[in-house]
Amino acid sequence: MDTYSLLREFADSWMLLFLTLVFLGVFVWAWRPGSRPVHDDIANSIFRHDKKPAQGSELRDLRSADARQTEEA
Repeated sequence: MDTYSLLREFADSWMLLFLTLVFLGVFVWAWRPGSRPVHDDIANSIFRHDKKPAQGSELRDLRSADARQTEEA
C-alpha cells in the first residue's frame, strides 16, 4: 500500500472521528453553564473606558484583577 492511500484511509476514518470530537468538545466548552459572565465581560471589554481613559489607580486595579484571574485559571 502506498503512502497516499494509507494516509487517505487514516484521514477518512480516525482523523475524521478525532476532529469531530474536537469540534464538539470546543462547542460544549464554549456553551458550558457558568461561562456567560466571562463571555459578556470579554465582549464588553472594548467599551470599558469609553467615556474617559483609565486613571493610574484604575489601571493598577485592572492589572491586579487580571493577574488574579490568570492565577485562578
